Formats: sequence, structure tokens, C-alpha cells
Amino acid sequence: MTLHGDAVQVLKAYEDQQELRQVYLDHLDGHPDGMWKSCGDGHITASALVIDPERERVLLTLHKKLRMWLQMGGHCEPGDDTLAGAALREATEESGIPSLRLLRGTPVRLDRHRTPCAWHLDVQYAAIAPGGAVEAISDESLDLRWFAYGEVADVADDSVVRLLDATRASL
Repeated sequence: MTLHGDAVQVLKAYEDQQELRQVYLDHLDGHPDGMWKSCGDGHITASALVIDPERERVLLTLHKKLRMWLQMGGHCEPGDDTLAGAALREATEESGIPSLRLLRGTPVRLDRHRTPCAWHLDVQYAAIAPGGAVEAISDESLDLRWFAYGEVADVADDSVVRLLDATRASL
């Protein structure tokens, strides 16, 4: 199965956010290249909120280009077989933490937002860091920091807060 096919399958199985889910499916139906950054009308992206093993904190990155505290994530790449795999790859690359594991194999939520390159139709997952994990800043970040759940709203925008709320509801 192609990444495009996996995305359609994942989104069809996703039961929340029906209206937004349909926007994603319509986008993929109308754009065979809708998984890739080269699709100027927008593209599917994959991200993951990294949670500490005690499930008390989240790791956020101060994104170099956007200068915002965000979850780990980004564009799908040709080597990605699944959306879940793309989210896990992005989280691992941007956190520097090997052995992350997804909280579940299905998305936690969807978030559509405008970025400098195009609309991002983000499929958001959550990942658990292993005990003793040590993060390492990637070249895409200005900073990388653990925040207690109650601190996230003070540093991040509403989309990250909604992702945290949805993740906590699924713990």
C-alpha cells in the first residue's frame, strides 16, 4: 500500500472531527500528490506529542522557522510507509530520543493550519518516551524543553493545547 492509500485508510477509520476529517479525505481524493510538500494547495503532515514515561510532562520544540513551541512533526517523506510511521520518524528526529513508541496506532486528533509553505493538514499522534530518555536538539529547533501539562498553555498556541487535552483524554 502507498502512503497515500494508508492516509485514506487511517482517515476513514478515524471517528472524531467528522467535518475536518472529510476535508482531509476530499483533499486526498482531489490531489494524488496531496501527501507531499510539493502540493501547493496543501499537504498531509504527521506529528506526535512526546510524553514523558511518568505521563506528567510533554517535550516541545521551539521551531526554528516558526519560532513557536510545537509538538514534533512535519512533512511526509518518500520512505514513509504509514502516517503513524511518519509521525514516529519526525518525533524521533526532532527529539533526538530513540525508542519512542506511539501511545496508540491511531491519530489523537487532526489540525489544519496555514504555514509559510502551504496549508498543513496535520494528522496528530502521541508518543511515549522511554525511561531515562535524553533529548537532543535537532537542526530544525532553537530549543527543546519538557513542560508540565499545566505550563503548556503559557508557552504554546491553542492547537498544541488541544492536542495535549486530546492526548490526556486517551491516556
